[in-house]
Amino acid sequence: MFSRLSLFVFDLLPPSNILCFLVGAHSIGMARCTSFKQRLYNQDGNNQPDSTLEMTYYNDLKTVCPQTGGDDNISPLDFESPARFDNTYFKLITRGKGLLTSDQVLLTGNVEETMFLVKAFAEDDALFFDQFARSMVKMGNINPLIGYNGEVRKNCRMAN
Repeated sequence: MFSRLSLFVFDLLPPSNILCFLVGAHSIGMARCTSFKQRLYNQDGNNQPDSTLEMTYYNDLKTVCPQTGGDDNISPLDFESPARFDNTYFKLITRGKGLLTSDQVLLTGNVEETMFLVKAFAEDDALFFDQFARSMVKMGNINPLIGYNGEVRKNCRMAN
């Protein structure tokens, strides 16, 4: 959907990189253990933690999110500045401290352009702010599907 609507700002980059701009919203907010528990205890189905997870951060997260229970416990998406919108989220990713798999894979997923953007945004907060703002404006200009052309999902994770 994003590529069809041309939401990304760097027009020469693949459409998947729009995520790098908008996922910066993870600079603020929280996630429940159910959203990241697999990274701690069974990332690849081998009962091992995600190998990209920095060890000190991994040990800290285990105290918040035990292997059994605690599914409703929460952790900030950006533990260094959880109430401030800034580029620290990207700095954390470069240090192996992205909370969600979808965060960390922006750097470790072997997509060269996305890795470049994570590093660029980590180094230059003004660049991140500018690109995030432009992408939000473009997303706000999306014409929603109406009538029989679209649907309001009862559960956002699946089509009705």
